[in-house]
Amino acid sequence: MQLTRFTDLGLRVLMYLTWQEEGQLATIPEIAARFEVSRNHLVKVVHFMAQQGWLQTSRGKGGGLALARAPEQYRVGEVVRELEGLSQLIDCADPPCALRQGCRLKGALDEALAAFFRTLDQYTLRDMMAAPTGEAIVRLHRQPLCPG
Repeated sequence: MQLTRFTDLGLRVLMYLTWQEEGQLATIPEIAARFEVSRNHLVKVVHFMAQQGWLQTSRGKGGGLALARAPEQYRVGEVVRELEGLSQLIDCADPPCALRQGCRLKGALDEALAAFFRTLDQYTLRDMMAAPTGEAIVRLHRQPLCPG
């Protein structure tokens, strides 16, 4: 299983915002430059995350992004589940599978997916920021932005 680019960017944004100083906001152009990703794609990710209540956003001069709650309150499994929009790995009904009445594959895949999310649910965003990730994010914040 491979996570989508959407999920990858969403997790990166959350981790980046974890190390924002109190009262400081990050901007989409800043984050796009730091991670060398498309600004347009990042806008879609940030919009979705704001709709989920994960981010506080403000527009205009001096506007930007911040986490809406403490990093301990973001369960990685919950975040990935929502970003992926994934409830099952395969759908035997669409298109209809000729094996669906006598196949064990879907059950095994459903069990594996549940185990995957159970494992991710054990971790919070704060947990993901332990060394060496936290130090890497701090270095990223301190790097000068290239004019773009």
